[in-house]
Formats: sequence, structure tokens, C-alpha cells
Amino acid sequence: MLRTNRQGPTVASIRRAIQQGLDRPETPALTASLASRKAPVVPDLFEQANVNFTDKKWVWVPHDKEGYVAGYVVKEEAGDVVVVHLMSGRDITVNINETEKVNPPKFEKVEDMADLGYLNEASVVHNLKQRYASNMIYTYSGLFLVAVNPYYDLQIYGPEFVAGYKNKKRSEVPPHIFAIADAAFHDMLHSKENQSILITGESGAGKTENTKKVIQYLTAIAGDHKTALATGVSGSSLEQQVLSANPILESFGNAQTIRNNNSSRFGKFIRIEFNFAGQIAGANIEWYLLEKPRVTNQSKHERNYHIFYQFIKGADKSIKNKLLIDKGADGYNFTRKCRQTIQGVDDVAEFDTLVRAMKATGFRSDEQADLFRIIAAILHLGNMQFQATRNDEAVLGEQVAAEKLCHVLGIQLSEFTRALLRPSIKAGRDWVTQSRTLQQVEFSVEALARSMYERMFGALVSRINAAMGRPDGKSTFIGVLDIAGFEILETNSFEQLCINYTNERLQQFFNRTMFVLEQEEYKREGIEWNFIDFGMDLQPTIDLIDRTKPIGIMSCLDEECVMPRATDKTFTEKLHGLWANRSDKYDVPRFAMGFIVKHYASHVEYSTQGWLEKNKDPLNENVTRLLGNSSEPFVAQLYADYADADGGAGTDPSALAAPSGASRARVATTLKRGAFRTVGQRHKDQLNMLMAQLNSTQPHFVRCILPNPDKRAGIIDTPLVLDQLRCNGVLEGIRITRQGFPNRVPFPEFRQRYEILAPNVVPRQVFVDSKQAASMLLDALRMDRAKFRLGHTKVFFRAGVLAELEETRDIELAKIITQLQAVARGALSRSRFRRRIEQARAIRVIQSNARVYNQLCEWPWWKLYRTVKPLLHVTRVDEEMRKRETRIADLEARVKTEEAERRRIESDHHDLERAKSDIEALLLSERSAALDQEEILKRTQEREVALEESLREHEARLEELEEQLADAARARADVEEQLAVATRKMESETVAMRDLASQHKQRNDEAASLQAEIAEYRAALEGVEADHAASLER
Repeated sequence: MLRTNRQGPTVASIRRAIQQGLDRPETPALTASLASRKAPVVPDLFEQANVNFTDKKWVWVPHDKEGYVAGYVVKEEAGDVVVVHLMSGRDITVNINETEKVNPPKFEKVEDMADLGYLNEASVVHNLKQRYASNMIYTYSGLFLVAVNPYYDLQIYGPEFVAGYKNKKRSEVPPHIFAIADAAFHDMLHSKENQSILITGESGAGKTENTKKVIQYLTAIAGDHKTALATGVSGSSLEQQVLSANPILESFGNAQTIRNNNSSRFGKFIRIEFNFAGQIAGANIEWYLLEKPRVTNQSKHERNYHIFYQFIKGADKSIKNKLLIDKGADGYNFTRKCRQTIQGVDDVAEFDTLVRAMKATGFRSDEQADLFRIIAAILHLGNMQFQATRNDEAVLGEQVAAEKLCHVLGIQLSEFTRALLRPSIKAGRDWVTQSRTLQQVEFSVEALARSMYERMFGALVSRINAAMGRPDGKSTFIGVLDIAGFEILETNSFEQLCINYTNERLQQFFNRTMFVLEQEEYKREGIEWNFIDFGMDLQPTIDLIDRTKPIGIMSCLDEECVMPRATDKTFTEKLHGLWANRSDKYDVPRFAMGFIVKHYASHVEYSTQGWLEKNKDPLNENVTRLLGNSSEPFVAQLYADYADADGGAGTDPSALAAPSGASRARVATTLKRGAFRTVGQRHKDQLNMLMAQLNSTQPHFVRCILPNPDKRAGIIDTPLVLDQLRCNGVLEGIRITRQGFPNRVPFPEFRQRYEILAPNVVPRQVFVDSKQAASMLLDALRMDRAKFRLGHTKVFFRAGVLAELEETRDIELAKIITQLQAVARGALSRSRFRRRIEQARAIRVIQSNARVYNQLCEWPWWKLYRTVKPLLHVTRVDEEMRKRETRIADLEARVKTEEAERRRIESDHHDLERAKSDIEALLLSERSAALDQEEILKRTQEREVALEESLREHEARLEELEEQLADAARARADVEEQLAVATRKMESETVAMRDLASQHKQRNDEAASLQAEIAEYRAALEGVEADHAASLER
């Protein structure tokens, strides 16, 4: 057996190094010098309590802040009530059914939590805490890996660790992200199937860093280093380009958030392609959901994208002078209202790293300048100032920022200000100039800045893909998915719904892969299995968001975007009418305008303010047409779809192409004819393509855990971790792994691979089917029936059983190989002995011939012959040599021509393949759009029919009301005529009454005068009577 003196690090040394956080596991000098950096020895529960485990009954007691607290039972009372002495020192009385059992000491810091004796939430989180405190951030959880963010650099990713995990089985090395990458690589080589690694988790949990480590490992073990050394282009090799893409994407796509200093603000699926030999043959990056609002608006505790600060602080003065950047980050509106620096990060050094990465990826200096031109243009755009006139029309304030912007973008200032402040819109066949208000202009400016950044980012990714693409030799790929985790903010808007909808689909993919498909396969194979309902069915929530019939949230939003006079309020009211009290996943908030969706992780309240505008993402087409005809080629290319437009709708901004030949130009021309697509439709199409790609791969899952919200190392927030474990399905994954049979092998493969363990059990003279042969082999191996099941086409094994079989097989193979080596050495020794004998005989013959030749050389005639012979054919030989040299030169020229032609054809083929893929994606997108539009059209037609029926009913009612109105008018005329007669009669009677009143007054006056006369007569009569009476008395 051939041996080499170069050996990789041992398993024990790797385990020690990972626990200690060192980068050189077998270097005594480093181990001694960094002794102070060793992880603290964390005592287990029983050492802390100074109590023997077997002496007490240990339990986990629920706790509000700590999640669970360990203790032991000191007294059992009536019923199920017990008194527990907690590790904190106090005694509490609890119900024993509310507690969980504690695992024995041998399960402390176990590498695979599926091996825990008592599988419960408390034991799982305790195991993670103990390992995290010992700098062991990776832990297996059944079939997937759990990674807890350490919040500082652990030196466990060096070349020695790459060598230590290469070609190692999972059971041979400690848990690590390298082990997952190596498993995916070997599964790809073994099964010839595409693989995917899904790295998920909350923001700040470490998804981006683990993605980089996966790429680092794959490029290290699968790089074509021999070719790089032979060609002498190692600095620009494919592996170097793949690694260099990370700093570029981080600068342009990452930013500081509240939870994470380097948060990836877009989703990406990095596909690393391999040839048949397992060497990297190309790479491709697909991106999703770039957070465009961050370009123009950030909170005071966050930052804009890194590139803005890196460019302002680190770019050469010459390029900044060329792009008219003369201020710091606090001098531009889009960067001044947030944090300017990140603790421990040097933006100048990061910019130098970015430039080196661009050079390694193949970016020319002019291409770099084009990208920085867009960054400078966005900064100038944010500094433009506008004012409102008395008529509420917007006018340009200071022109300095606008002049700088137009100079950088290569457009005319007068045309730009006219397009921005008084754009022309098409009304029928005529063009109408429309003045804009201050609010409309400011919104247009921000929308333009976001559009420029998104289109530049798409062109950047396309350029990286063009650099990493190779024309042929691709066989399979490993895809690494890194996408934003589930988000719950103070105010959740349209962007959060898209992100959470994506995570809902990914979680469903995980559940279906881990739970449903596993159990369905047991049923198909006839395995005795009781179906386990894990309560993680997410389809109702997904239907609520993306269903088309009945109409879901996304489809309802798309429909409202094409309806006239639709508003956010009408959209919200329509949603309430469709889903309120009809789905248990939908709820109506009490006060705010919005809705509540019950996701798998939590209930999220969404505010619908501005959703219609965000979904339509409108742009000022006067400005975009101006940019499409810019004198700067890169700017014109970004808006090429508007260059020859007469006001048509824009296209998908993600459909951008790098400048890579005529085929790309043809694709761009094709894309310009695409229909209008809303943001929701584009995202749904991208997500459907991603899910289809993931469903065609064999997945590997990595669950990243955020230990605490304060970004502090060494601290575990237990309730927060428990919530993530529940949401990520970690506990359910462990449970099904232990109760199920995660390893399975087809019968023919099992017989072929493991018949070596019992070579004489299966008879070779008669036919034995593969299932019977597998059963005979398992019986011969005396394997416990509880550890395996025989299905219809496969053998199913419990966790760890197949690893034991592999170890036994390796031992048998080692014995056979050793025996083969012994036989081979014997055969080689006998062959060497026979060769020595033949050599001795040949030496004697050669010696005899040499003596004869020496005698011949002394013969005079022989000397004459040797002198004359070369002169006979010298002329003919020279002519023949000239002919051959000419032929050789012709053949070399022909070879060079054919090689150049081959390269050209391969390049054209590669361009056409990329064009074909783009056109196929466009066709799929257009078909999906057509289906959505047909559904919207169908609903609109149904609504039109209903409205027409309602219109006919209202017209009939209107005719009836008109007849009633005519009758009422005639009746009114009669009444008015009668009223006129009565009025005239009343007027005559009034005159008569006035005459009678006058006569009555006259009569009253006459009566009064008569009454006065009567009174006078009575007084005179009384006086006469008085005189008469007096006279009588006398």
C-alpha cells in the first residue's frame, strides 16, 4: 500500500481546536502561545450542584426569563404536586406534569441532539447553551445543522480544518458547516443529482457568513488547481472569481441594521456548477427582493448600503473629482440621516478589498467607474432641492446639485428639469404638459434613485455571472440559498409581506421534505408507521397570500392596481370583505388601516399605507427616456428599454443584461416587448422558479440561530432561542429523525455494496431477487429487527445503523485490500527476479556484440563506407527537411485558426445558451402574467356583467320613476291651477273682507257716537229727575 508522510489533522485534534477556537489544531507553539484563549471549562449541572445525578430526581422547571431552570425533587406531596429545589437555591411547589426530565451527564454537550435520551425543549436549549459556552457553535439536530452566531471570529475555518473535513464521514468529525458542504459534494458525486444547501434564520443569525464558508470549502476541495498552475493564471482563476464575488455583493447588497452590522438586504441563490470530474466548471448568482427603500430612507440606528460610505471615504480623489463628489457622508441627504460608521469596520480598507475583488473578477477600470458613476448620481439626486409656488407647482431651488447630476449622467439640464417638473403625458393622440406638485416631484426623485440602484445592481450581478460562466463541461451543481429571514418590525409594509411570504414557502418546503414526504414514503414502501401530525401545515397561509381563486392578498393588490380610482383604503376594505371571518389565518386590526396574517412564526400586523404605489412602482417616463438616450453608454444601457419608447409601460427592472455580445442585445430587445409587471407579480414568478429549482435538488438544511438581540458574544437569550427552535421546526425534525428511518438504500445497491460482509450467504448458481438477497444478508449479519425495515424497493435504517455498516464494510475492505497487496507484492517480487535474470542474459549478448562492433570499426573498408555514406543523400535530406518544416508551419497555423474558431463558436454557444435561458424565463414569466391577467380579466368581466345587469335594473327603475315623476308633475299642475283659483278667490274674499271690515268699523264708530249721545241723554235725564225730586221735596 502506498503511503504518504503528509497527513491531515486527527479527529481528536479537530475537536479540541473547535472547542478552543484555534486555527492550527496540531501546532504546539500556537496552542501554547494562545493558551489564554482557550474556551472556559463549563461545569455541568451536577458539578455545579455538587450532587450525584443518581442520588436525585432531576427535572426542568419552566421559567419566564430563563426559559427553564434545573432542579431536583426534594419532596413529593399529595397527587402530582412536588417540591423542587432549584439551582438558584430556592424551593418551589409545582405539578410534576409541568416539568421535563433531565438527561444523564453523559449527554452533556452531545453533538447530535437526536441522541438525547429525553428529547424535550429544555434539554435541547440546554445542550445548545452548554456547547455555545464552550465555543462549539455547530450542533446537529437530526438531519440538519444548527448554527448559533458567536458574534466574534472563531478561528475554525483555516486550511487545516478544510483538510480535516475533506472526505470524512459525518460521524468521524465534529459538527461544522464544512461537514454539510462536504456531504452535499459527495452526494452530488455519488448520485449525480443536483444539491442545495438552504441556510435560513432570522436577521443577524449568521446566514451570510455561513454561506461564505460553504463557498470557501467547495472552492478549496473542488478547484482545478492543476489547470491554474499549468496556465499560470491562478490570480484570475474561476475559484478566485467565485470567492471574489462575495466582497462585491456585500458592498452593494449589505447594510447595517439594528440586529446585524453586515445584514444581507437581498436574497441570493448561488449555484456552483461542477463537471463530470467533480471540479468547479462555473457559477451563477440569482438575486431576489433587493431592499430598494433603504437607498432613500433609513432609520437613525441603521445605515445605507455599504458602498455609499466606502466610495465616499475610500475612493481616489481623481475619480471623486471626476464624479463631482466633494463632501463627506454627512453632506448628502441619502446618507446623513443615519449612522455614518460601524464599530470595528474600516470603510477605506473595505473599499480597497472591493476594488481588488473587482479586478480578480475581471472588471475593467471603466466598468468600475460606471458603477461608481451611478452611486455618485444617486448622492447628487438626493441633494436636489425644490420649492412650491403659490399655485402649488414645484420649481427647482438651487441648481448646483442638478447640474452635477446631469453632468454625471450625461444628460441636458434643461431637458431634465422639464421632464421632472413639467412632464408630458399622452392623452389619446395628443401630448399634454402637466405641472407637478412638490410632493409629486420629491416622490419621483426617490423613485428614480431606487430604480437606478436596482438596475445597477442587476447589471452588476449579470456582469459577475458573465465572468464566472463557462461555455461547456457542466454536469451538476450545488446551490446555496441565503435569503432574508422572517421579519416583524414596528411598522410592517409591503416589503415585509414579500419577505415573510418567501419564508413561509421555504418553511413549507422544509416541512414537506422533513416530515410529510418522509412519512408518505413510509406508506408507499409498506413500512409500519403511525402518521405523526406535527401541526406545521402552512398551505392555508400561503393560499391566503398568493391564491388566485378565491382571490388572495397579492392577486387582490394586482387587481386594485389596474382599477380606476382605487386607493389603499378600497384595497383594504376589499380584503376585509373577502377574508374577514372566512379564514382563521386572517384578522382585522382594531384601529389601523391594514390586516393581520397568522404566519408560522408569529402574528404580523401589516399597514397597507402606500401599497398600490409600491406594487406599481411607477417611474417618470420622461426622465427614463432621457436616461435611455444618455451620452454615457452604461446609463443608456440601464434604461435601454425606454430609449425608443413613446410612453409605453416599463419592463421588469430585474431583466438586465451585461454587455456580452449581440445575443445579449437580442435578449434585451426581446425583453423590451414584455408586458407591464407589478412588483408582486415579479416576486411571485421569481419565487416559483426558485421553488421549482429547489424541488429538483436534494436539500441540506442549516438553521442559523440568533443568540440574543444585543449582538453580544457568549450570551444566550433562552426565550428568544426557544421561539426560533419552534419556528424553525428543529424539535419536530429531531422527533421524526428518532422515530423514523432517515437512512434508506435500494435493494440492488444494498446487495452490491454490503454483500462483501457475508459473501457466501446469497447463492450465485440460482436467481435470487434483490429484496430476498437483502433479507438474507441482514439475517446473516444478525441485525436487530428494531433497527431496520424492509420496504418494497428499499431497506430503511434507524439513525446511526448505516454508519455502523459502513465501518464494518471498511474493515472488511481493508482486510481484502491488505491480502490483495500481499499477493501483488509477491507477484511484483517474482516479476522483478525474472527480469533480473533476463537482464543478466541480455548483458552478456550486448557485451559479445560490442566486441564484434569494435573489431568492425577498425576495418579500413568499414571506415571508408562510413565516410562516403552520409554524402549520398545529403541534398535530398535537406529538401525533405524544408518540406516538413513548411508543412509543420502550415499545420500550426491551421491549429491556431481552428482553436480561435472553436473559442469563438464556444463563446457564441455560451451567449446563445444564456439568451435562451433568459428568453425561457421571460416566456415563463409572461405565461404566468397571462394567467394572472386572464384571471383578473375574468373577474373583471364577471363584475362587468353584474354591473350591466344592475344597470339594466336601475334603468328600468329610472323609467318607472320618470313615469311617476310625470304623473306627479301633472298632479302638481292641477294642484297649482286649483291653487291659483283658490288664490284669486281668496284675494277677492280678502277685498270683500276689507270692505266689510271698513263698514264694520264705520258702524262701530256710529254705534259709539250713539252710545255717547245715549249717555249724554241719560245724564241729562238723571239731572232732570234729580231736579224734579228736589222740587217735590220742597
